[in-house]
Amino acid sequence: MASSPSQSPAEAYAASSRRGKYPQLTRFAAEVSFEFDEFQIRGCEALEGGHGVLVCAPTGAGKTIVGEFAVHLALAEGRKCFYTTPIKALSNQKYGDLVARYGQDAVGLLTGDTSINGNAQVVVMTTEVLRNMLYAGSSTITDLGYVVMDEVHYLADRFRGAVWEEVILHLPEHVRVVGLSATVSNAEEFGEWLVEVRGDTTVVVDEHRPVPLWQHMLVGNRLLDLFAGDDVHAPGAELRINPTLLRRAEEIGRQYAPAGFRGPRGSRRGAPRMPRFRPPSRVDVVEQLDRAGLLPAIVFIFSRAGCDAAVAQCVRSGLRLNGPGEVEEIRRIIEERTSELPEGDLGVLGYWEWREALERGIAGHHAGLLPAFKETVEELFVRGLVKAVFATETLALGINMPARTVVLERLVKYNGEAHVDLTPGEYTQLTGRAGRRGIDVEGHAVVAWQPGVDPKQVAGLASTRTYPLRSSFRPGYNMAVNLVAQVGAAEARELLEQSFAQFQADRSVVGTARRIERNKEALKGYTAAVTGDFAEMLEYVELRSKISAREKALSRQNTAVRRAGTAESLEKLRKGDVIAVPAGRRAGLAVVVDPGLDPIREPRPVVVTEDRWSGPLSVADFPAPVEALGRIKLPKHIELRSPKTRRDIASTLRNAGISLPGRQKQRSGANEDGELAALRRALRAHPCHGLAEREANLRWVERYERLAAETQQLERKVAATTHSLARAFDRILALLGERGYLGPESAGDGEDRVTEHGRRLTRLYSESDLLAAECIRHGVWSKLGPAELAAVVSTLVFEARRDTAGEPRLPGGAVPEAWQETVKLWVDLTEDERRHRLDRTREPDAGFAWPVYRWARGESLEKVLTAAEANGQELSAGDFVRWSRQVIDLLDQIRDVLGKADPVGATAAEAVKALRRGVVAAGAA
Repeated sequence: MASSPSQSPAEAYAASSRRGKYPQLTRFAAEVSFEFDEFQIRGCEALEGGHGVLVCAPTGAGKTIVGEFAVHLALAEGRKCFYTTPIKALSNQKYGDLVARYGQDAVGLLTGDTSINGNAQVVVMTTEVLRNMLYAGSSTITDLGYVVMDEVHYLADRFRGAVWEEVILHLPEHVRVVGLSATVSNAEEFGEWLVEVRGDTTVVVDEHRPVPLWQHMLVGNRLLDLFAGDDVHAPGAELRINPTLLRRAEEIGRQYAPAGFRGPRGSRRGAPRMPRFRPPSRVDVVEQLDRAGLLPAIVFIFSRAGCDAAVAQCVRSGLRLNGPGEVEEIRRIIEERTSELPEGDLGVLGYWEWREALERGIAGHHAGLLPAFKETVEELFVRGLVKAVFATETLALGINMPARTVVLERLVKYNGEAHVDLTPGEYTQLTGRAGRRGIDVEGHAVVAWQPGVDPKQVAGLASTRTYPLRSSFRPGYNMAVNLVAQVGAAEARELLEQSFAQFQADRSVVGTARRIERNKEALKGYTAAVTGDFAEMLEYVELRSKISAREKALSRQNTAVRRAGTAESLEKLRKGDVIAVPAGRRAGLAVVVDPGLDPIREPRPVVVTEDRWSGPLSVADFPAPVEALGRIKLPKHIELRSPKTRRDIASTLRNAGISLPGRQKQRSGANEDGELAALRRALRAHPCHGLAEREANLRWVERYERLAAETQQLERKVAATTHSLARAFDRILALLGERGYLGPESAGDGEDRVTEHGRRLTRLYSESDLLAAECIRHGVWSKLGPAELAAVVSTLVFEARRDTAGEPRLPGGAVPEAWQETVKLWVDLTEDERRHRLDRTREPDAGFAWPVYRWARGESLEKVLTAAEANGQELSAGDFVRWSRQVIDLLDQIRDVLGKADPVGATAAEAVKALRRGVVAAGAA
């Protein structure tokens, strides 16, 4: 914030005044080696001025400066600051940054599996940890002045997003919230909500990228600009797709079959086939980027196996991107980062292959990697020692790993259920990694072309600026009992009404409410347009409607009776019977050659007609029951595929002397219906029946009824949206009350109170929290040993990445019975959830029971993973560690809830001890 030599005296005076008004910002700015951008200054000034702040800026723009200034303010004021992040990797990275600036004594770290200096003045943590603190009433929150919520747009995440809103709603009023978000198109709406629930909040939005991003497409071996012209980054510039790119893509597209094309079925042998397009190999892509000076690069491949295959391909090709000096530095960092890994596990972990790739400057990055490997890759990439990373989209989730170039191999990814196109928001998040501030003059985004990919589609993704933030907040069991325990059900409902989800829901019906008002005005106009008594006209219209409804009902009834009668008559037909087909293309005489009887379905007799057609007939071909008009003699065996046979039968039929019966008029039965006759008499006797203006009035009344029905539907929609979260909360309370987690207060105030079982539930933070509480309550785990308990508890946290064939293998002993009891409780619970119209608890998944059981029994990692593979499971070392730590987390909660004096609590403690070893314990303090 120092004055620039180019400033005018007036500008210099304004800057000096600003420094005097914000002394802490002046001191903070003096500690960094670069000038702040205007949006950073505005955010910091608002914070020092006593406001909460929401900063929305592109990835890499430097919005974390505002979060770090909150840390500076807390230390200067002698208060605490919690810096929250959505993922452990980002927490670890931010912890390292703050320790480097303020020292180890001032900074702590709390994640699910790591606890370092938790009572420090500044603590970095995952958002779930802070949520749990707030519910538990932790003393650590004393003297809390600031909470930084990094990547606050995570509240749109449908699995974990609710946690962000819970924290924002539960933080004490005096705590200032600093929200750091990617650019979203409804930042003002989010800011308005923050003002409503947190008080004065300044919204700072900046859409300018500090490092310009150039968009390209790789078509074959040519790297072409996506947009034409040199002014594509100028404000308000019109983006035109590069005509050379369009021409090149069209030329190559004509030569190759689209991806997945297999050619027409039944095509002639020897017909020319379009060749398959072969994109440049990943080695070629990296070498081309290297020649163009575009490394380091992140190549996004939406597949773990694809990432690993790409690394192996580059190593096999002999590709080397590092020199001898860099290799030495890489080896030193690898030794530091992996020193805790057991020597005997290095082979099964693929350590040596992974290390060789890193020494060459190549790495993979995905959720299946061992945490120690992933963190090493991240550090080496940030240091510029890894030049090419093949990654899944998880790398884009906040970790500070910017590159000069980002490459997208495809614009389609698997979302866990289906292959779907990338959204503009996802495209922006992925390509936002390109361009390192302070290092690169410009960043580059490259999309690999393949047949079927239209440059216009890519341009649409690259130029769209609408990524609205949508809340995923909804109450759950743990949230419900914690809210009731803390503030009571009535106040809890009010709190839920304040959520961003309800805020957005209420806003969404504003337009609908206006439409309802307009409709009601129109309904008044329709009423005034009717001459005579409007109420009588409504009665008359209702009578007509009843008559029409009764006629339709009788018609359906008669049709059903006729169909049943016709089916019964068809069942009586025998071979040789001559019948009359009354209408349609087959109308005329026909002879039955096969009665077509079926024990389940209606009969479908096969006939031959006078014009030699042969085929089955159905009930639909006969409006009335069928009677045989006569019989002719047919051969015992009939080959209907023979034209001669059909011709002979048709000739016999024509010469049989049987004539078509005369047409019989069908009786509808409507004239015999007493109810219909009474309605018609009432209509004729109605005062409106003889009015001269009757038909004109009826048109107005019919319009009135249509609009009234539409208005009622809109009103139901508004009613369903308004207070929707509170109603869902009440349904949860009803279920919890039925199951004994909430009980009425004896004082008679009507408030639910948390029972002993409910207090246990308040401390179980799991996707299957209520199911875990039910298992504890019913004692279904009481006969299990440590390894067996780990196996059964794993079924509540594990979720297979995709459906696997067959039943997963279970350990013997007491495990199968405990597993069956757990599933039985889940079935009962989901039945109650269905009855209360609640989201169903996820089905327990036993896919990890056998591996975690063997690990808890002390077997080696190699044996565990080999056995898993033999059972048809796809389980990488990284997945094994991640799932094991989640099992440990739930076992820790069970131990804390029950205490070590309880047999299951003591077994849970032993299970944790058995699991927390080797690679599972490595890197977890």
